[in-house]
Amino acid sequence: MSSFETAATLTHDSAKNALQAGLSRIAAGATEVDCAPLKQFDSSALAVLIAWQRAASEKGAALAVVNLPSGLASLARAYGVDALLSFQGGEGG
Repeated sequence: MSSFETAATLTHDSAKNALQAGLSRIAAGATEVDCAPLKQFDSSALAVLIAWQRAASEKGAALAVVNLPSGLASLARAYGVDALLSFQGGEGG
């Protein structure tokens, strides 16, 4: 399984660069994103994760989201988008 990690920070200020970096990894065949490094985030992180998953789905793959911080999982539930993310392991699972 090919995977990549998020940065330590994924907020509005870094979302565009993070999105592009992840899309490149997904285009190259990545099927898992590890959120373990993620310490600072806002709702932009959810938008990026959902966009990554959509990109993977469009190429016929699934993108697993592992080690999602509990705070981000709670935010996903609060916004009602938790069903759009494939949580595995970590706090989100």
